Amino acid sequence: MKIGTLIAMYFVIWWICLFAVLPLGVRTQGEAGDVVPGTPASAPARPDLLLKAGITTVVAAIVLAGIVGLLNSGLGLDDIPFLPKFSGGR
Repeated sequence: MKIGTLIAMYFVIWWICLFAVLPLGVRTQGEAGDVVPGTPASAPARPDLLLKAGITTVVAAIVLAGIVGLLNSGLGLDDIPFLPKFSGGR
């Protein structure tokens, strides 16, 4: 695989993982009892964005390694037993 492809895949996987990690451990300002004037009570009290970016980076690297390993293993859709087998012609 070319490095440009790997970078593009990592970028997409990183963003998907970020949106999965962002809500973890969030405590709203309303739950904390300290609502800053001008913000909604549902705004996070401490978003911990650097920690979440680090977690996202590690998770995205693991996911990318799994995808690259799967693509290089030689397995294909024909190896999945419950999928129908398709022939090349009619």
